[in-house]
Amino acid sequence: MAQDDPVVSAQWLQQHLGQPDIKILDASWYMPHESRDAWQEYQVAHIPGALYFDIDGISDRTTHLPHMLPSEEAFAAAVSALGISNHDKVIVYDGKGFYSVPRVWWMFRILGHDKVWVLDGGFPQWQASGFNIGSSCPHDAVLKSKAANSAVETTYNGELANAATFQTEFRHQLLWTLEKVKHNVAAKAHQVVDARVKGRFDGLMPEPREGVRSGHIPGTVCVPFPEMSDGAQTLLPADELSKKFEQAGISLDGPIVLTCASGVTACILALGAL
Repeated sequence: MAQDDPVVSAQWLQQHLGQPDIKILDASWYMPHESRDAWQEYQVAHIPGALYFDIDGISDRTTHLPHMLPSEEAFAAAVSALGISNHDKVIVYDGKGFYSVPRVWWMFRILGHDKVWVLDGGFPQWQASGFNIGSSCPHDAVLKSKAANSAVETTYNGELANAATFQTEFRHQLLWTLEKVKHNVAAKAHQVVDARVKGRFDGLMPEPREGVRSGHIPGTVCVPFPEMSDGAQTLLPADELSKKFEQAGISLDGPIVLTCASGVTACILALGAL
């Protein structure tokens, strides 16, 4: 397991399953129109020992925007409730293979925890490998997953929660504000890359959320997030990933800002550009 490699294989995880410093999170999340319930699917089938990480629940409660990054205090409270410490190695996966999971990988990294990896190919790859699947959800796992969401709510309500054991360190340079993006439209100091599919980027397809305009930020380049993975939903080799950005006119040696619709698929590009 290399610190600079953002993914681990299903075979690696199977060999290290059950080690006390390995914590596994099911980070599945689906768009509303998909009519899939990630929490319910987790309870039916998951990697043994995995807990559920809810990106809608572990989020900023002061905005109407979906699954925005929570405060340091709220994230620390939620991760502590999941029983994760700063010494642990966190392995995250999702039910599609390579979709919502980079978002949770990014959340840990922006809040100071580098010992986090994405399971390459996710749950589909784990299943295809023939490894054991948890078909019943232990009561303790349900309680911890629910406690994480409750800890966020308690933190935003200003109430005293259990003392957080997980310590955060917010890396401000990894997050841009709207004002910075607006300034860069004129300054063009940073390359801005949009992860959405081309139809939405070009304004030819409607956005999946009602009331949201399609189109893109002026000066932005489109690198659709599906181009980061192959047909098996595993991350492409580093040289192929570099080519995807180069073909779009993006230099990985220069500063890059990544965007999408709600901060999920942009993290796929962040992982691919690492």
